[in-house]
This record gives sequence, C-alpha cells and structure tokens, in this order.
Amino acid sequence: MEQEESEFLMHTPCEKCGSSDANSLYTDGHTFCFACNTYGQSQEEAKVIEIKPVDFLTGTHEVLVKRCLTEKTVKLWDYQTGTFNGQTTQIANHKTKDGKTVAQKIRTAGKNFSVRGAIKEADLYGQWLWRDGGKNVTIVEGELDALSMSQAFDNKWPVVSLKTGAAGAKKDIKQAIEWLEKFESVVFMFDNDDVGQKAALECAALLSPRKAKIARLPLKDASDMLMAGRHAELIDCFWSAKSFQPDGIINGADLWEEVSTERDVHTVPYPYTALNEKIGGCRLGEIVTVTAGSGLGKSQLTREFAYHLLNEGATIGYVALEESSKRTAQGLMSLHLNKLIHLEDVRRDEMREAFDATLGTGRVFMYDHWGSTESDNLLNKIRYLARGCGCQYIILDHISIVVSGMEGGDERRTIDTLMTKLRSITEELNIGMIVVSHLRRPSGDKGHEEGVMTSLSQLRGSASIGQLSDIVIGLERNQQDEEDSDKTTLRILKNRWSGETGVAGQLRYSKDTGRMSEAEEEEVEF
Repeated sequence: MEQEESEFLMHTPCEKCGSSDANSLYTDGHTFCFACNTYGQSQEEAKVIEIKPVDFLTGTHEVLVKRCLTEKTVKLWDYQTGTFNGQTTQIANHKTKDGKTVAQKIRTAGKNFSVRGAIKEADLYGQWLWRDGGKNVTIVEGELDALSMSQAFDNKWPVVSLKTGAAGAKKDIKQAIEWLEKFESVVFMFDNDDVGQKAALECAALLSPRKAKIARLPLKDASDMLMAGRHAELIDCFWSAKSFQPDGIINGADLWEEVSTERDVHTVPYPYTALNEKIGGCRLGEIVTVTAGSGLGKSQLTREFAYHLLNEGATIGYVALEESSKRTAQGLMSLHLNKLIHLEDVRRDEMREAFDATLGTGRVFMYDHWGSTESDNLLNKIRYLARGCGCQYIILDHISIVVSGMEGGDERRTIDTLMTKLRSITEELNIGMIVVSHLRRPSGDKGHEEGVMTSLSQLRGSASIGQLSDIVIGLERNQQDEEDSDKTTLRILKNRWSGETGVAGQLRYSKDTGRMSEAEEEEVEF
C-alpha cells in the first residue's frame, strides 16, 4: 500500500505481471503495482528520479497535435511544453484552488513521469478553474484525459483529474470531498481497465447517496477517445453514466429485460401426487428442508427423492454425514430392487441391475465422509459437486451434524452462517438443495414420535433454517400407534412457491420393500 509520507513519482513497468505502466514508484523508494498488487523496494531508482522541489520548469502553451488538443485548451489548463535535461517535456502544473502552483508533473517521451514540488498540497488537477458547486463535475484519471474531456465540453463544463491516477484515487477524493459534495452529481470517468473501474467504485462509495455516477468508455480513456475522433461519443458516455449503487442494490427501472423474459424454471415432479399438488415439484435454485423428530423417516424420504430425481434424468450429489458412502449406495440400490439389500440375500445379477440403474449411470456423486465435518470444507465440496461434477440437485443429510463439527458453542449462530452460505451457493450455482433438519422436542408430555404436529417454530438450532428455505416439509408419525405406526403424514410448513401450506398427503412405509409409497386416497385423513 502507498505510505502516507511518500509521494508518487512515476509509472513504471511491472516485472512480475508484465504491465507497462501499472507499477507506481514513490519518493521513499517503494513501488506498488495496481495490476497485480505487488509491493517492492527500489531505493536507488527513487534517488535517481527524485527532483528537488525548488525551481519550477517553465514552458509555452503549444498545440498538441498528436493529442488533438487546441491552444485554447492547453492555455486554459496551463499545460505547457518545455525542455528538461535536453528532452522535450510536457508540464502539468498542479495548483491549489486559488491558482497557486505547488507541484509539477513532468512527462517526457516514452511515458516517463517525474514530480517536483509538493503534490500533496495541490487540489484536484483543474479544480482552480471551476467555481464551487454546480450541476455536474467529471473526474478522470490523468491530466491529458482532463484536457480531452474539457475540450469535448468546449471547455465550459467542470472537469478535474486525480493527482496520481488510480493509485491515489481514494486519497485524492477524500481530500476534495467537501468541494465535490457541492455539485449535484459527480461523474467518475476512469480508465476502462480493471484497476480504473475498481477505483471508480471505491471513490463513488465515498460520496453522498445518489450523487455519484460511473461512466464506461469504449476505449481506454478520454484522451484515446479524442485522438480517435470520437469526441461526440465521449460526451454520450458522460450522459449515459449510470448512478452508483452499492453491491446488492438494484434500480427497478433496470429490470425490464429480466421481468419481460419468461424464465424457464427446471422442475422435476416429486414421486407423490399430493405433494406435487401442494408445492409444484422440485426446482433448481431452491432449498427444500425436510424435518421431523428422530427416527421418523427423514433420511428415507430424501433417499426416495434422490432416487426419483435420478430416474428423471437429473445428476445428484449425496452428502450423507451419518452413514458411509457404501450404505448410501446400498440404500439407492435397494429402492430400485424394492428390497433391503443390506438385510437380504440378493443375487449377483440383481445387484448388478440395481447398480447399473443407479450408481452405474455416472449421475450419482457422493461425499465419502462419515461423521461431523468442518463447514467451510463441506461447502467447498458442495460447490465442487455442482461445478465439477455437474450435480443439479444436492442432498445434505443432515445440517445438525455439520454444526457439531464446528468450533464454538453457539449453535444458533453457526447454523445462521451455514444456512446463509447454502442459500448463496444455491442461487449462485442454480442448483436444487434438499436439506435434512431435526426438530426440537415440543412442549408438553408427548413428543414427535407420538404423532405431535410439526411447526416451523420447532426447527432445531435457528429460525434461519425456516427463513432461508423455500419449502419446508414436516413429517408426522405416531410410532406408538399399533395399527398405523407405518403411516407418515406430510405437512407443508412453508411454501414460497405458491404460499399453500398444510397436509400434503400420507405415505406408508413397507418393511418388506423398504419403500415409502403414497397411501390410498381413502386412507388419507385431512
């Protein structure tokens, strides 16, 4: 970073990244490249270049033919042509707002710069030309850009330049903030490169809300635009400058294309009719949370979802943190065979058929880890499943065990953080996420294993699970019911898709097949 006591001297090539002029040399000898962020020392070079701030150079106001700058413009800006060390030199006089020259930036052939005087005492380059306040002021990176933009405006509209380019942009703007705030709008027209655009955003954030605008040029800078004969287009870029808004803030007026273009939402129906009628299928970009008390079929239901998605042609990622990848694989294969292969003798040809239909498709990816895991590592794995493996839907079973592997004892806060990151990944990568979550024990004498109705308020750990999920499905089953202990009620606790909540059918679990099948219509009680 630039040291407070040092002054910018010149732009130099960067040996590390190869940039021709992004590297900056300062009076104390340090260098900093704003292209690759490399800091370095060059004491000897600084001593050679440093110029005693005693006598200022003098020159004449001459037409700059190559730059397409008129005598009127260079005279207004006191931009001189002179001689230094036997070389023709361009001299930009940096002044205070009352017009006193306190520094000079000297430019020789080959884009070599040096500075004499105390440039930190100067105001923005050109600030002395304009009265305090007004409608608009344009800020560019360099002196020649300022002259070019000013000439495009017929030298009638306020234009100023930074003192040391993008390198010292924030520092320069902070120094001039009181003056800039007197204008209705401030247009940042920095160089059309990553360094310049980043600096423009950083500077715009320093001003009062709705005051800053950012212009984007088709060429590198205003000087290049003028030399290319595109001065009219340069003015158009000024008028089309967009109002600065912090990240995440969107002007509704910019959303026409988004709202007028019908979005093709990838939807896969669930294997159960009543559930589809309620929530309309499983969609990319959504988080579906499945919750219930302990031992009530959460993992089995999500396995049914995964198998169905696979049969619908989707690629799935399976992150089961309470079982081995072998057990997850056997579970999917069991669904295909309608028999529990880990409990029954299964012929080898049957095993092969089940394998080919599930894992053998090449569309099932698992995270081979048993037990708790560190959250950032897990999130990286999920990101890889989506981007590296092409998984469209990812099952995370279950979120509570992730928290158990995290440092710190604040379960609510850690789940908040984890859910926020899962939400971000889901939207960023446009994947469907199916998350298993536990419930807290309800108040009263009966627990969920006795059929107590589920609710969002019972989600264990944090309200963020319910808040950040698009769909929340609760499972209710009375394990103590001798006649219907195998019957599970699906209850929609949250439905961002249509808003419709409540009972979404009932499922029966078969101990013979290991499947959860939709109950017959006459069995369902609403």
